[in-house]
Amino acid sequence: SIWWRLDALVERGFLAVRRFYARTLDLALRWNTLTLLATPIILGLTLWLWVIVPKSVFPDQDIGLIQGSTLTGPEISFAAMGQRQRAVVDLILKDPAVASVGSTIGVSSGFSAMNRGQLTVALKPLSERDNVSAEAILNRLRPQLYRIGGIQTFLYAAQDLRPGGRGGPANQFVLLGPDLAELRVWTLKLEDKLRELEDITDVSSDQDKTAPQANLVIDRDAAMRMGVSVAAIDNALNNAFAQRQISIIYASRNQYRVVEEIDPVLQRDPSTLNRIFVGASNGKQVPLGSLVREERGSAPLAVRHQGQFPAATISYNNATGVAAGVANAAVRKTVDELRLPDGIRGEFAGSGRLFQESLASQPVLIVAALLTIYLVLGILYESLIQPITILSTLPSATLGALVALVLFDISLSIMAIIGVLLLIGIVKKNAIMMIDFALEEERLHGRTPQDAIHAACLERFRPIMMTTLAALLGAVPLAVAWGTGAELRRPLGISIIGGLIVSQMLTLYTTPVIYLAMIKLVRVTRRFARWIGRGIGFMFGRKRVTPAE
Repeated sequence: SIWWRLDALVERGFLAVRRFYARTLDLALRWNTLTLLATPIILGLTLWLWVIVPKSVFPDQDIGLIQGSTLTGPEISFAAMGQRQRAVVDLILKDPAVASVGSTIGVSSGFSAMNRGQLTVALKPLSERDNVSAEAILNRLRPQLYRIGGIQTFLYAAQDLRPGGRGGPANQFVLLGPDLAELRVWTLKLEDKLRELEDITDVSSDQDKTAPQANLVIDRDAAMRMGVSVAAIDNALNNAFAQRQISIIYASRNQYRVVEEIDPVLQRDPSTLNRIFVGASNGKQVPLGSLVREERGSAPLAVRHQGQFPAATISYNNATGVAAGVANAAVRKTVDELRLPDGIRGEFAGSGRLFQESLASQPVLIVAALLTIYLVLGILYESLIQPITILSTLPSATLGALVALVLFDISLSIMAIIGVLLLIGIVKKNAIMMIDFALEEERLHGRTPQDAIHAACLERFRPIMMTTLAALLGAVPLAVAWGTGAELRRPLGISIIGGLIVSQMLTLYTTPVIYLAMIKLVRVTRRFARWIGRGIGFMFGRKRVTPAE
């Protein structure tokens, strides 16, 4: 049957590969010194790639959603802000990949200022937008949005995972200081410097220029003469400008809140206060302008804090093709060159802070995993040397994972690191199967270490190949994933496949050579220990007693 023929074809192919492996294994064992030198070379390449490969927290996703914010001058009115926001929305809706746009003004993402707005852009499915990514859509929208005068627009692709516990763009840098005025000055300086960098884009901050403010000072003598109380003046101002809710109209299917306010025309300039009247105790209506005087000034729209200190947050997006590690390094270099005063300190926030913390914890995590594996294997084999042979397979797996990430232009993210940690458990099984068989051959059949490990490599070749192919094929769906969320799964699959391929090609030859080298090392160590013991006995004048005596 066709299945029998297919099985026979696969078996002949496997036997041919096994014969090729047997011949090349003989060469590796014959030139064991050169093969042994491959281990430090692999370790050095792994460490070098680990340092230079671009790093990030999570891969950038395309979930069909873009979020952003708008910013204008602090002196703008609600009507003018609405007009400019509408211009931004209309321009975004003209893009063929955009399905709808949600827009809010005034209170959004923690900001409670009239000069700020928020945008939520829903994209069409990938098939309906010709598989154009969200990042590409952002790149073609930005130049058009820059041409709209009087308003700045900052957009970023929304993500399923938002590390750092902050809203807005994922990358943020925070300045903290006790002096609010000094903090604002240095925030604006740093913001201008960051806009000159090529590695980041969409630089913005939550610090605005001080907005004009009209302070109304009550003339208490005049109010007393006219019989007007301070509470009446406060109520008149609230009724006119504060959008006070005075009633609720209940309908059969809905309810409507009644908000009291004056004609919007009278809200534009403080000079119209004479057209607002306050009720006096004698029943007369007194113009508000005769009871107060206006003093012009300025004040910040909002003061934000972090850890009880005034804080200024600068947000930015990574430029296209730039990893988070490169962008954060450029930001940190700019901050260092700016030379902030002693009273102001800066730190990353959001995903930038998580990225710094993850970089610091990665070596500790990997060392702890290796130490745990070493202890478990040492207890299993009752040896301090054999676990080193098994752990020697791990650098080749990490090298393969890093090479695969570089070839596919993928940064080393948390998902890729998870793949590397999974490789630790998958790859070391090759050495375990070889060493188990070799030790059994030595102890039960009296074979020499070289004959035992040679037989172990050939006998365990089939299960090693089967388990490696099973793990590799299981990671293929992750590497070729598509659809929403595929960007998170793809680095995991690519790192596993690359690590398995490279480790399989290398460890089949390096493991037996290292195994023999470890045995020679044990023998030399024992001889050296006996020689030291005899020297110590001779120094203290101890006589060696033979059984005959």
